[in-house]
Amino acid sequence: MNLSISKYLNSYTEAAPLAVFRIGFGIMMFASILRFWLNGWIEKLYITPKFHFSYYGFEWVKPLGDFTYLLFIICGIAAIFVAIGYKYLIAIITFFLSFTYIELMDKTTYLNHYYFISILSFLLIFLPANAYFSVDAWKNPAKAFQKIPRWCIDSIKLLLGIVYFYAGLAKLNSDWLFKAMPLKIWLPSKYDLPFLGDLMQQEWVAYTFSWSGMLYDLFIPFLLLYRRTRFVAFLAVIIFHIMTRVLFPIGMFPYIMIISALIFFSPKIHHQILNKISAVFRIAKTKFDNNRMLFKKPRERKFIISVVAAFFVIQLLLPWRYLLYPGELFWTEEGFRFSWRVMLMEKAGYAEFKVVDSETGKRFYVDNSDFLTPFQEKQMSFQPDFILEYAHFLAEHFRKDGHKNIEIYVDSYVGLNGRKSAPYISPDVNLLNFADSFEHKTYILPFEDEIKGL
Repeated sequence: MNLSISKYLNSYTEAAPLAVFRIGFGIMMFASILRFWLNGWIEKLYITPKFHFSYYGFEWVKPLGDFTYLLFIICGIAAIFVAIGYKYLIAIITFFLSFTYIELMDKTTYLNHYYFISILSFLLIFLPANAYFSVDAWKNPAKAFQKIPRWCIDSIKLLLGIVYFYAGLAKLNSDWLFKAMPLKIWLPSKYDLPFLGDLMQQEWVAYTFSWSGMLYDLFIPFLLLYRRTRFVAFLAVIIFHIMTRVLFPIGMFPYIMIISALIFFSPKIHHQILNKISAVFRIAKTKFDNNRMLFKKPRERKFIISVVAAFFVIQLLLPWRYLLYPGELFWTEEGFRFSWRVMLMEKAGYAEFKVVDSETGKRFYVDNSDFLTPFQEKQMSFQPDFILEYAHFLAEHFRKDGHKNIEIYVDSYVGLNGRKSAPYISPDVNLLNFADSFEHKTYILPFEDEIKGL
């Protein structure tokens, strides 16, 4: 087995697919940053709010006021440099750090595809994406290589496969398959779509989308890997992601996944793509076709392979951490994030906070709109770690106002996937007795139902 692994790690392939991926990734990322800016979301999400929800362990990551715009500028410039392959290593590290900092500034904006971009950009730090068809390779022939280790291409395929396959496994639950939830709630609201609006009102459509979505996620990585089914599978990728873009406001993610899926095609296809780019920009592509193979020094090679291997061990294990917690995952959300559970639930909540003086018994209720934007309040109302963090923020705020002996209680109700709202957080628990941690949150009330599946 060790001989087979060694043989694989020493096998080589064309660098063209990685070059095309680098170009597509950089362009998509720059477009995403520009779109975020032009829609006014920097101001709305990071500057206007008085309070920002933090990820556990990253409480020190905060918006930078008006300098937040500078952070986005740096991220956008880094994306351009990645695309053209100029000062690539510095550019991709800068992009990873700046994008991840943006992602960590407020937990309210969490999306699976933001996490995907962060870990993908981290992986790209260790891949020679500038070895072919890049400014770096053009300026310095010593950095130009037409052949790179095969695992560099396959690592991106593996990451895409994990995202899809784990998303498919997550859909193997009774709400998604046998109740068509939450699509049965979401699709009828698309009544105004041309040609499709009436169709979205049909219950069978929700079931069809639920089952086909599950099958697509589970099998598309394997269909893309197999040469005979690759073209049809890529058409399915295009149709699936265009349809999700039409139906749901998920930004650039569909286009990113379509472009990323090109990595599964043969080097011949990627050379054709690069030939067309060369023709448009009058680039002498033959300058890169030097047939040179990229060899790393043994110590550097061992370090890179070790980091990438550890990276994938984490990616394979992290989505299963929810098994360490009791209770229904969709209800408690303990271990929910970073596990490719994409659009699996519709939750609506209500949370009213009560501030109590433990000595006098005097109390008053908090108007959440005094501290949170509507979007923040919505997200806070059904996520237990948000509720706990907000309670501690309120206690700190009112202590500064001169209140003493503070206790914080919450009347909280949550509805999950069409079920009636039910009590969520124990109203008799002083939330200040708890600190945020990875431990099970015992103040969450039990889920009075069952969702079967993974």
